[in-house]
Amino acid sequence: MAKFKNMAKVDTELVKIILQRAELDARTVAQIMEDIDIEVKAKAEISEKEPPVKKQYVMVVSDPKGRFTDADYVGWVLQIPEDDRPDSALEKVFKGAGSFNLTPKGRRLPLKTFSEACEFGSAKLYKEQKVWIKTKEPVLIVRTDNKIPRSGNSREEE
Repeated sequence: MAKFKNMAKVDTELVKIILQRAELDARTVAQIMEDIDIEVKAKAEISEKEPPVKKQYVMVVSDPKGRFTDADYVGWVLQIPEDDRPDSALEKVFKGAGSFNLTPKGRRLPLKTFSEACEFGSAKLYKEQKVWIKTKEPVLIVRTDNKIPRSGNSREEE
């Protein structure tokens, strides 16, 4: 059945009157009206979806040695619901990865690291945990002192 997005909205009683005027038998008119009612109810259920969740961004940084230094670091950008604690992002990814590891594909190739979880995990399972991974591959982290020098591109302090 073709779906028309820009169809005019017409009262179902008007449709019923027009069908009866077309001299269709009562059984056919009843069947058509029932089909219309089913479609209207289905469309109403679709339009009653939950409003989209407001989200906040969280950056997860890989620090395998447990300390921040001047070394190169990588991280992943995630989104979680606005009201959740930022540190809950890790728990959500771990739960999503655990759920993935219980699937047939996860049993064959289980996720063992956070990096693997971001790159190969199932977006559907993460969505169930209310975490959205925005960067599947890690991105380099660049440090800044949060100051812009007054003279052009120079990084000298004044």
